[in-house]
Amino acid sequence: MDYEKFLTLCEKRGSCRSYSNREVPDELINKCLECARLAPSACNKQPWRFSVVKDEELRNQIASTALLPALPMPWFKDAPVIIALSVEKSFVTHTLAPLLSGLNYQLIDAGIAGEHLVLAAESLNLGTCWIGWFNEKRIKKILKLPGKLRVVSLFTLGFPNDKYYSHTPSSRKNLDEILIPYKP
Repeated sequence: MDYEKFLTLCEKRGSCRSYSNREVPDELINKCLECARLAPSACNKQPWRFSVVKDEELRNQIASTALLPALPMPWFKDAPVIIALSVEKSFVTHTLAPLLSGLNYQLIDAGIAGEHLVLAAESLNLGTCWIGWFNEKRIKKILKLPGKLRVVSLFTLGFPNDKYYSHTPSSRKNLDEILIPYKP
C-alpha cells in the first residue's frame, strides 16, 4: 500500500454509530484480529487479549447493564459484533518499567493493537466505534474473564447502515496546530 492509499484509509475511517443487521463473517473478524495481533508492543510482550461477542443475548446484556449512564448509545445494541480488548500485565514491562518511566506501556500497546483493528476493519468496509464508556467489572463478569485481565476498551463492529452512515471525517486540527517545533 502506498502513502496515498493509506492516507485515504485514515481519512475515511470514522466512528460508526449505525449498523445494518447483516452478519459479519468470522473470516472478516479474524482478518481484523490478525492485523491487531501483528501490532508492536513494549518488549514484544503482546499483552492484548480479544473477546469477540456475536451472541445477541450477551450483546444486549452488555448494552443494557455494562455501559455507563449519562451518555446514551442506543445504536450500540444494533452492532452485530462487540469486541472487548483486554490486557494482561507483565511484571517487568507493565509494573516495574512504568515506575521508572511513568508510562503505562500496556495501555500504549493496547492502543496500537486497537488502531490496527479499526483500520483493518475500515479496509474491509466494516464500521467500528471505539468505546471507553463502560463498567469494567460488569464486562468482566458478563464475559467471565479471568481476574488477571484488565478490560481497556470495547469496539462495536459491523457493516455500516449506509442509509444513516457516511464516512465524512469529523474535523481535525491542522498539522501546524499539533506540531511542536524544536527550538534550540
